Amino acid sequence: MDWDKLRIFHSVADAGSLTHAGETLHLSQSAVSRQVRALEESLNTTLFHRHARGLILTEQGELLFDATKSMVKRIDAATARIRDSEEEVFGELKVTTTTGFGTIWLAPRLPKLYEKYPDLNIDLMLEERLLDLPMREADVAIRMKEPSQADLIRKRLMGVRMRLYASPEYLAANGTPEEVADISEHRLICQNPRSAQVAAGASLVQELLTFNVRSTLTVNNYFGVLQAVLSNLGIGVLPDYIIEDFPSCVRVLPEIESNEVPVFLAYPEELRQSKRIAAFRDFVQEEIIAHRRSLMSRQDD
Repeated sequence: MDWDKLRIFHSVADAGSLTHAGETLHLSQSAVSRQVRALEESLNTTLFHRHARGLILTEQGELLFDATKSMVKRIDAATARIRDSEEEVFGELKVTTTTGFGTIWLAPRLPKLYEKYPDLNIDLMLEERLLDLPMREADVAIRMKEPSQADLIRKRLMGVRMRLYASPEYLAANGTPEEVADISEHRLICQNPRSAQVAAGASLVQELLTFNVRSTLTVNNYFGVLQAVLSNLGIGVLPDYIIEDFPSCVRVLPEIESNEVPVFLAYPEELRQSKRIAAFRDFVQEEIIAHRRSLMSRQDD
């Protein structure tokens, strides 16, 4: 099968338009249309339903698009490996992690990475959904559990615990709880126990809610919880790694915390030799070490 025709078909299917595909491929609309029709003739099938507002894949077109998507991802992986055979660290690196960790901990530290590797382009994808690393939905992941996908290189970075924090202003206005039952007199800020999050955090929230908390504010990520705490809205359930960067937060009920949540970095086996992966991995590990030293220094003080 002619790869050029498949490449053009893939671009059209991805764009949903002959015109947009032509712009991407630097071809005229008529040239793109001819290639698609030639492919349909060679397969003796119709790949697109043609409408005034664009193109919609037929069932046969969907099957072929699934195949070309897989091919494109494999070509991207091969291209990345070829580029990474060079000494310089450059090009796109797709990083996925949770919204909370990405916004609170990772993003504020990225200037140091860019300072060292100015030609690196990071695509930071923050979401709770686990992306498929072997299929190259992302190059590297930082997750709050050990990845279960096959053919991944995994490294445990650190452990995190969910704890209770509030702003000094909130505690001055509303008092500091002395025992866990006192939480019922405060507003609890947390992720909804039914939302996607680490199990240890959800368990802690469910336990706290048994004390008939008078008011709650639920947010679907820890960045939102943090902003609410900093805005003096209540007592928040937050990961302990916030302390270094937000020292004004006061830990409440220090005897209350979740089980430890392991944090893992993972990437596909096929990217083992990637210079970009190595640069990002080493950077994160160095920042973790600096983070631990900072916490130990605070404890000594």
